[in-house]
Amino acid sequence: MEHNGGSIIGDVLARHGVRHLFTLCGGHISPILVGAKERGIHIVDVRDEKNAVFAADAVARMTGNVGVAAVTAGPGVTNTLTALKNAQMAQSPVLLFGGAAATVLKGRGSLQDIDQLSMLRSITKWATTVKTVKSLGPTVEKAIEIARSGVPGPVFIEVPVDVLYHEELVKEWYLTESGVKNADTLAAKALETYLKAHLYRQFHAPHIDLDLPRPDFKLPGRATPEEQVAKAAELLRNAERPALVIGSQTLVNTPDAHAVADAVRTLGVPTWLGGMARGLLGQHSDIQFRHKRTKALKSADVVIVCGFPFDFRMGYGRSIGSKATVIAANLSADELKMNRRPELPIQMHPGDFLRQLAEAVGPIGPREDWFAALREREDARDAEIAEQAAEPVSEGLVNPVDFFLKLEEKLADDAVLVVDGGDFVATCSYIVRPRAPLSWLDPGVFGTLGVGGGFAAGAAVVRPGSEVWIIYGDGSSAYSLAEFDTYVRHGLAPIAVIGTDAAWAQIARDQGDILGDDVGTVLRRTDYQTVAEGYGGKGILVTKADEIEGALDEAKRLAAAGTPVCINVHIGKSDFRKGSMSM
Repeated sequence: MEHNGGSIIGDVLARHGVRHLFTLCGGHISPILVGAKERGIHIVDVRDEKNAVFAADAVARMTGNVGVAAVTAGPGVTNTLTALKNAQMAQSPVLLFGGAAATVLKGRGSLQDIDQLSMLRSITKWATTVKTVKSLGPTVEKAIEIARSGVPGPVFIEVPVDVLYHEELVKEWYLTESGVKNADTLAAKALETYLKAHLYRQFHAPHIDLDLPRPDFKLPGRATPEEQVAKAAELLRNAERPALVIGSQTLVNTPDAHAVADAVRTLGVPTWLGGMARGLLGQHSDIQFRHKRTKALKSADVVIVCGFPFDFRMGYGRSIGSKATVIAANLSADELKMNRRPELPIQMHPGDFLRQLAEAVGPIGPREDWFAALREREDARDAEIAEQAAEPVSEGLVNPVDFFLKLEEKLADDAVLVVDGGDFVATCSYIVRPRAPLSWLDPGVFGTLGVGGGFAAGAAVVRPGSEVWIIYGDGSSAYSLAEFDTYVRHGLAPIAVIGTDAAWAQIARDQGDILGDDVGTVLRRTDYQTVAEGYGGKGILVTKADEIEGALDEAKRLAAAGTPVCINVHIGKSDFRKGSMSM
């Protein structure tokens, strides 16, 4: 095929090590798909545009490289807005290509022609359009650089259809559609001349780089990172009750997460992991704690917060005792000063900070009394959870706590956990331990429902042969269950577990208690396993506790053989997370 705009884009992506592109097809973007495929990039077509972006987001998180998606113009682009905002708030480097009407037809009522840039600018680091073929390559290069630099985030490139197809075909379209081919009137010849001149500029005008984003803001008047790391090392050496909180940003753009994990182990500080950092220290670690974080932070004397803003998850900064010395490392100047100003703010990649801190301070010693107090609380909570797992639940159905304790025993060492839901997913987070770094995918601070299908597609292509589990609430599952069709067509085999309690439980529990009405929160015990089978997967129904282990074993066997599986677990009502509705 003749070299065209799609080929140019494919060349740049391949040169940057992009291995996967997610899409839902459209005539506006077909050359991108073909051009990328010709360069060995795996094209994964999904059933909803937002899932293409969610999948690209997952790839970005798990590889440290940019994740790439392409969607058609108009509704194709608008369908991605939630997923792009989720990537922005999760600080995930995603590159989205959006189709657009031909350059000469913009604003003239062409099919799916809308002002896409005005919508995309507020939720991306950079949103731009390409008007000439020679600008395609430099624009994609610049977009990848912007997505990954500073605080990572999504970027958007609008690509009009007439800069993607090869020149002779576009010329034929222009002249035929305008009615000036073989022009025989003065007006028609004038229009023909204008169109040919426009085409010449479009295909042959040199690239001029003018549309540049504002550079990342830097905190003025701060000490150098080396000086700040030395100060942090001094504070940590003198601490009697240190604590370390690690969030998702610590692992962005980090292809070697094990180096970060080694640094944390060297420090030997009591550690709590959140978001994408879950699994950083493996399934078991003597320094990792999962429960009673707020109580520990209230009594700690030095708290190090890495890649975790002082937002609602940290009590807006109030979870940490007022007398504690707070050290915070973050790429974002805004997050460093949000709600609570740390005594030592360090604007740098938090993973790099941890590695440098470990080199500067070395092991800080056992602090046996501090660890003993924390371990006692941890063990007590684990014992409490085990007791709750044995409690009967409504209608004699499955206790979700019991289910997750059994799942914890069955997970493979290479398992990746994709979580998409409210109450059922949060219960999982208390019990199931990710086995390795970059093996836990949650939406992030935006709290988006619907990430499951796309995230799982991204995880499955990045880790072929590994177990990929989707933990769904029954409410959230409906957003992306259709991606079972994608899994079957592309030879992917995740295992979806749907906790079916016939309600939006996280909302229903508190809404009923506070307002006395369950309006809008009631669902059906739908046969989700049958829906998955309709898309070509395998469905398993679990309604009793004694069916759990057999269902998990069968699902693992089927997935290992290449069949995606949906386990529909009918769970009873539980008060495990009573009072957990977030504000």
